[in-house]
Parts: sequence; C-alpha cells; structure tokens
Amino acid sequence: MSSLVSIPGILDVEIIRGARAHPDIDLLIEIPHGATQTNDYTRLAARLTSPLPAALVEFFHVNTDAGAPELAVGTAKHFVAAEPTRTVAILRCRIPRTFIDCNRRVDASPEDFKTGKVTPGLMPWITSPEDRALLRAAYDRYVGAVREAASRLADDGAILLLHSYAPRTVEVEVDLDIVKSLRAAYRPETVPTWPLRPDLDVIGKTLEGVSHAPAAVVDELRRLLPELTVGDSATYPLHPSTLAWDHVMARPGRALCLEVRRDLLADPFEPFAEMKIGASKVDRLSVPLAAALRRWW
Repeated sequence: MSSLVSIPGILDVEIIRGARAHPDIDLLIEIPHGATQTNDYTRLAARLTSPLPAALVEFFHVNTDAGAPELAVGTAKHFVAAEPTRTVAILRCRIPRTFIDCNRRVDASPEDFKTGKVTPGLMPWITSPEDRALLRAAYDRYVGAVREAASRLADDGAILLLHSYAPRTVEVEVDLDIVKSLRAAYRPETVPTWPLRPDLDVIGKTLEGVSHAPAAVVDELRRLLPELTVGDSATYPLHPSTLAWDHVMARPGRALCLEVRRDLLADPFEPFAEMKIGASKVDRLSVPLAAALRRWW
C-alpha cells in the first residue's frame, strides 16, 4: 500500500482500513472532479499563461463536484465499520476540470463529447502550448496513479466512481462566454425552467441501451432510499469519451458510476461559490450507500 501516495496539487490518497483488514484494496472510490475548493482553482490558474475568461472561477464552482469528497469519506468509514476485514482507498483529483478533465479521453473528438453529453477534455480557453503541456503532464500523472491503484484491487474488488451534479440540467455552450451564459441561466426567473435531475443517477447504460450497472447494488440503494429518485442514466449515458467507461468495461458488474445531486449535500447550495457541505446531509446518504455497496460481497 505504501506506493499509493498523494501527489501535491494532483491527487489526494486516503486509505481507510477495517480493524482486521488485509493489505489488498477491496473498494476503490475515485473522485475525478474532486478539486472543489477555490484555492484548487487559483493555485493552478496562477501557473497558466493563456488568457482566461473573466470570473472563470464562477464556472469552476458551477462545474465541480462539491460534496463528492465528503460523501466518499463518509461512505468509506461506514463501509469498513460494517466490514472490518476490508480496505477502502479514496483517490481524489485536485486538478480543476475547468482546465483539463481527468475523467475524459482528452484526445476524443468534439463530436464524441457531444454524443456523450459531456464537457470537453481540454477547455477552449487553454491556448498556449506551455499550458497544454503542463496540464497534460498533470493529467497523465493522475490517470496513471488511478490505473496503478485499480491494478491493486483484490480479486473480488470493486470501484465506485463518485460524482455530484447541479440540481438542474442547464444547457450552455462551453466557450469564452461561459460565465456570462451561466449567470443568465441561473437568474431566479430562469432556473425553474431547466429540467430537474434525479436525486441520484446511476451512469451505467450505453447509447445502445445496454446497462453495465451492478443490479444488486442499485436495487439495494433504491430499497434503502425510497424517498429519493434513483435514475438509470437519466442525465448522461455511459460513453467511451469518459475514462469511467474503461473502469466499467474492465470490471463487469464490479464498477458503479454514481451522480448525486449537489443540493442534497451542500448546506446551502450556492452555484457560484465554494459550498459548505452539511455533515448531516452526508450522513443521510453515506450510510445507505455504504450498505448498498456491501451487496458486492
């Protein structure tokens, strides 16, 4: 386990072991959009030379997975408390997807990203060759570390790919006017017109309609959270333009990609600013999520 270490500014690694755990990783929780603090953005933005859109930090907060890191830790702790022979590794990316997205196949075509209903791998405001090289090197280090961790899973190990998303599907173009477009989309009179997303959405169904989600885990999640809606790729398909595709295809039935609505975690939900995450809100979801994940074993 000693080789799984944090990389400053790129990756945080947290290992949570049960009291009688063995050395292997039983559950890997990856948070590829785990850069959720304002200083994650400002630290990297200060190193870039490309002219960035004004107030781009607002897009950073709208588009990052606030609450997912806290939910991962809570889930892992409840999991090992109930499974004292198990070990959980949490891998949290600290590279803002505002610049480069560590859950994308960066070299995929713009058409692929649109088909997958996802934002680009490398953002259009990153224009200088030096910035592209810097970001790609950070991306490669993060992706390499995740692959290394996945290779160390126990024979019956599993992966949770954890995300959070905004309460509503807000459709704006990811271009140099992104902040202006988002401010218009989030006007009080406009927000209610956007489609409301499920409380949780399991991203496991391909464009062809084939589901790769672990049915027993999903069924248990629905049973334990009857008051919440659990969608079936209602917002996004499972698509090859994302690196989640690789995990799911490499481990049939042993990988779950899950979106959780951000307002169920944030206290309060503030789209344009760093959000406070409510401990009671995290506990409300982490307890049943940990119990549902135990169905794998």
